[in-house]
Amino acid sequence: MAYKRSHQRRLAEKQAVENLPSNIYTIESIDLEGQGVAHHEGKVVFVSGGLTGERVRAQLTRSKSSYDKARVIEVIKPSSQRVSPACAHFGVCGGCSLQHVELGTQVAVKQRALEDQLLHIGKLKADSILAPIAGFGWGYRFRSRLSVKYVAKKNTVLVGFHERANVYIADIRSCAVLPPHVSNLLMPLRELIGKLTVKACVPQIEVAVGEVDTVLLLRHLEALTPEDAEHMRDFAAHYSRPQHALVWYTQSGNGDTIAPLDPTVPGNLHYTLPAFGIRMPFRVSDFTQVNHPMNQVLVSKALALLAPQQGERVLDLFCGLGNFTLPLARTVGAVGHAMGVEGSLTLTTRAQDNAVHNGLSNTAFEARNLFEVTTETIYDWGAFDRWLIDPPREGAQALCEAVLNLPSSHRPKRMVYVSCNPATLARDAGILCSTGQWLLSKAGIANMFPHTSHVESIAVFENTQSNLEKTT
Repeated sequence: MAYKRSHQRRLAEKQAVENLPSNIYTIESIDLEGQGVAHHEGKVVFVSGGLTGERVRAQLTRSKSSYDKARVIEVIKPSSQRVSPACAHFGVCGGCSLQHVELGTQVAVKQRALEDQLLHIGKLKADSILAPIAGFGWGYRFRSRLSVKYVAKKNTVLVGFHERANVYIADIRSCAVLPPHVSNLLMPLRELIGKLTVKACVPQIEVAVGEVDTVLLLRHLEALTPEDAEHMRDFAAHYSRPQHALVWYTQSGNGDTIAPLDPTVPGNLHYTLPAFGIRMPFRVSDFTQVNHPMNQVLVSKALALLAPQQGERVLDLFCGLGNFTLPLARTVGAVGHAMGVEGSLTLTTRAQDNAVHNGLSNTAFEARNLFEVTTETIYDWGAFDRWLIDPPREGAQALCEAVLNLPSSHRPKRMVYVSCNPATLARDAGILCSTGQWLLSKAGIANMFPHTSHVESIAVFENTQSNLEKTT
């Protein structure tokens, strides 16, 4: 009955869209979602698939009092920045929104978005704009969450990503942003799930690719049978390669239920930061950057901007597994000290384990809720020469407000802020610079997620009092 209602709703939505007119638009700009922005009869129109400077015919898909939405059905005058999407499922799958845009133009769009957010939200301009950090555009997604759906009516299984702007799973057979060996598993995984007795109770497969193994975490709402486990073992054996093994994990409930299918084969997940001699083990449930090669570049760039010196004390806030803390510890040397702070005790414990794994004894980690941190808490940590801040999308508002009330003896010389959300970075930059204590000296982007709307950015804040002392 639920399937019938949802099918009827989709038909009604389709019919409503088909009844809307098409118009010709001149695209004036492009937003982060890959939508062209135009004006028509006094309203803003967001045109899916339109690029700056193009003249297109587009079908209206939604009409509101203040704006319309449309999708391109014909490109009358194409842009020189338009390219053919590499993925056959582009436009249906919601995983990417910018594949029709030349990669360099994507970077420029994201750089402009960062500058606009800093100006409009933070009321700031950086003294200088950093050259963007960009890399290869395909096969970079080393972490992914594949949705799974058994469609009983068709007796088939879908494995992949949701369709654009709705809850349905797209019927995809390959994915150009996944590593090729993972993309090649999409169709075999359909066949495997179809064999399982629990096929109707598998909502998701999480993928974690390390430098040695690839781990597949199967989430299941009913217990696996011995036959199910045997099918999974056969699958892993068939698709493993001598240089890259495939390992199954399972999860039947909360995070405590995550375990290897075979306890004697736990899998070897790690990534490396060669510039610092760091080998970082991680678990399938740990947060790590999706794009490991770009992460290497980002860590090196962030530390170059922070410029820690031998013997200094450095603080890494929202440290996670120690992605920045361990390179910082290596850089300041045995006579220096690196402290990492993170909200999760599990993560700080794992970060300390990783420090030991890398032979680092000049580190300390503390579990602390940084969304509720106070000036007194920061003061109690002691004075640090430099800070690195790498918060989640919510940003670091409480932290930035608390910094303003620190005595000058406890303010760092410089802070580097790595952000996955330019809006919250701009808000926090506005807070830091509001009293004149801090100067936004540099800002730029890292294209960590090519072909998507995600913007990773980096900003450098200078302690103006410290700079004043240098000149007097």
